[in-house]
Amino acid sequence: MTTEDRIARLEAQLEKIQTKQSELHHQLAQAQRDQWQARIEDLEVQVRLGAREANEKANALMVDLRSRWAEARVQFDDAASTASSVGETMRSGLQSAVRDVRKALLESQEKISD
Repeated sequence: MTTEDRIARLEAQLEKIQTKQSELHHQLAQAQRDQWQARIEDLEVQVRLGAREANEKANALMVDLRSRWAEARVQFDDAASTASSVGETMRSGLQSAVRDVRKALLESQEKISD
């Protein structure tokens, strides 16, 4: 084998190595893209679960708020003579319920933000 033949063979091997390296870089880029896609999809699932949990809490608190409102309305309607007492009870109960709803929504928002 002559020097020229060895040089040609080495150049051919080098070209194969460069081609293989290019393919491996492409595969690595593809794998990284797929990994980021999976991460994003996982985050989307987590956001949906957090939103669902927040909705469930808010719905439960709204049911409680409606119940308190119904009780206060009945008291108000049944006892017109004690309107100031009923009004205070209603105001206190509704304020408490609104605070509970606000607190739950803020807690849910914090969970979603994390």
